[in-house]
Amino acid sequence: MSESERPAPYLDGYALMLSEVLATGRRPTRVELDARRAGGERAAEDGRTLRSLIGEHLAATRACWPAVPTGSAASALTAVELAIDAFAEGYERAQRVAVRQEEAARREFIHDLLYGGSDLGRLAQRAERFGLRLSQTHAVAVAQSGTAYDESDRVTRSVGLALFSRFGNRSILLTTKDGRLICVAPGDQDDVLTHFAKQTYAATDDGALIAVGRPHPGAGGVVHSYEEALNALELGARMNLDGPVLRAADLLVYPVLTRDRDALVDLVRSALGPLRQARGGAEPLVSTLNHYFESGCVAAEAARRLSLSVRALTYRLERIRQLTGADPADPAHRYTLQTAVIGARLLNWPARQI
Repeated sequence: MSESERPAPYLDGYALMLSEVLATGRRPTRVELDARRAGGERAAEDGRTLRSLIGEHLAATRACWPAVPTGSAASALTAVELAIDAFAEGYERAQRVAVRQEEAARREFIHDLLYGGSDLGRLAQRAERFGLRLSQTHAVAVAQSGTAYDESDRVTRSVGLALFSRFGNRSILLTTKDGRLICVAPGDQDDVLTHFAKQTYAATDDGALIAVGRPHPGAGGVVHSYEEALNALELGARMNLDGPVLRAADLLVYPVLTRDRDALVDLVRSALGPLRQARGGAEPLVSTLNHYFESGCVAAEAARRLSLSVRALTYRLERIRQLTGADPADPAHRYTLQTAVIGARLLNWPARQI
């Protein structure tokens, strides 16, 4: 018998079983059905399609059919049904195992990619399997909301479809970690992360805050960009920064200020400490300064944000000048006061003692 005439290895024993069933009218035995399941598992592991495999079973059945006595057609069809069902069961079981293994490998890779917990050379090799070339520059965007994101939820599927429909395979990795939705993209393709932020915000019912890290080269660059995005999220929540998108590149002044905590504490105490003498404490006046600076030192806009009259705002600014000796409207004093206000927000002062 030539190679082309030999039955597929996944059909071993099928023709013999069917011939006996047709000759005797018996049902397939448990051992025979277990053999069919094992054949299905092997076929799935070898990457065969279930459609082609069912076609091979039907072809083998047709080859045996001329020898079927007229009265045993029902037994034959029952045997074929049981055999193919067992084969498909084994095939699907092998596929489920393969999917679980793939998911586990992907979770392990994502963890190592974002936390740097693996040899960088080996990590780069594994990354190619998931469409990333870690020798290039990458940037990371991270989204969080009141509801945790999951790989299988509606938002993740919607964002993934929007990204891959627009950009195709551009070495984009979309995943979730610790309830956050994460997108890794080449560092020179900011349009990918911009679209990710837009789609995520639109798809999240309770609103989302998205942070984008700066592009960094190499395998360690993904970790660096991811950490910047996480820090931007934490900073945005602590400082109540305007969203929905925060870019680490726009927030570099904050880590500079926090790098020397002792100096920052000294600045806040020196520049703003006297405000604690005011009736009602320092908090209202610190808030007044914050809104005044954020509005570009425009009194009318700051008053609107604080729901005050311009006269009341002007009174507060004058009280601040009296207590601190620094005039918020004077450019020579403004920088010190504004830096101190940013420091107070970073330190959560005056709500928290420093």
